Amino acid sequence: MSEKVGRFVLQPQGYKAFIPEPLPSRSPIKFDDELLNLLSEADRALARLDGIATVLPNPDLFIAMYVKKEAILSSQIEGTQASLEGVLEFEANLVPKENIYDIKEVINYVKALDYGIERLKTLPMSLRLIKEVHKILMENTRGATKNPGEFRTTQNWIGPAGAGLSEAIFVPPPPNMVINLMGDLENFIHQKDNIPPLIKISLIHYQFETIHPFLDGNGRMGRLLITFYLYWKQLLSKPLLYLSFYLKKNREAYYDLLMKIRKESSWGEWIKFFLKGVYETSQESANTAGEIIKLKDKIIYKLYENSVSSIYAVKLLEILFDKPLVEVKDVVSKLKIHKDTANELIKSFEKIGILHEITGKQRYRKYIFKDYVNIIKRGTEL
Repeated sequence: MSEKVGRFVLQPQGYKAFIPEPLPSRSPIKFDDELLNLLSEADRALARLDGIATVLPNPDLFIAMYVKKEAILSSQIEGTQASLEGVLEFEANLVPKENIYDIKEVINYVKALDYGIERLKTLPMSLRLIKEVHKILMENTRGATKNPGEFRTTQNWIGPAGAGLSEAIFVPPPPNMVINLMGDLENFIHQKDNIPPLIKISLIHYQFETIHPFLDGNGRMGRLLITFYLYWKQLLSKPLLYLSFYLKKNREAYYDLLMKIRKESSWGEWIKFFLKGVYETSQESANTAGEIIKLKDKIIYKLYENSVSSIYAVKLLEILFDKPLVEVKDVVSKLKIHKDTANELIKSFEKIGILHEITGKQRYRKYIFKDYVNIIKRGTEL
């Protein structure tokens, strides 16, 4: 199809804003052999990834850490400098090396994703859900003064840091059109059609980013929508797919392809790029889950090999897959054991190389499960 996806309209203030057309009721792309093959591969890879949840020893622990990785990557796309170690340090009440606002943006992303997944059990995909999630995303961060949870009532634009409207790379629709455009998008989300779900969410993501309905946080919110939609449509039984690693790696192509749709109504390249992302990310997530299963087996063997095989040792290992940065009081609290026993247990884990002390202090020492953190943090390095 070659219909115009929108138009650049000169505004009274002298700049041109892009007004998108509502998304069509049928797929706006040609299903050539390459696209059909990519769609088939992406669907299969996503199904395999969803199946991983059934073989992981504790999928919720894996997901909790993987969500942190996604939060870091999604925030890094927007220019933050948070690391996985920094987030873990913040959660462990240590002073992180990075900017505290960058860390808070990551923490909020995790909260927003958890909230959205829980909310989808009782509320469908909707503007209400989007606003509620956005409010959590922006709470107590640098965007907290930009009307969190409310669609914008002033013009925004995309451009280099410090650039004004006249230097903008892209100007979304004027504020008086946002509510109607988002209403059209909500209708499209709920519309019964024959568009394959992976293609449909790629269109939804494009349209959301084009409308740019909030003053801040649109990129992060748009990426969250992908996970929410796939979970809501039951393509994923657990929130395991996150595209930020792929989009960060291909950031320039990502922005260029979104702009190409606006200028040339060129859907095909964007959809293919998106499907490749689903395939690659599904594969990467499944491989990571496999590595974690192998790591756990390897460490259990190491515990037995070194005669550190009490029930408490096995339980501590479970704790570390949930909270890979711990101190003695965490172990005392979680395992309900005496401080001396917890100290001995941690020392034995340190001696055989499972835990590494990171504070250099004699008191209030903290230990990190480095092998696990290194697997999870791949791709988030600053």
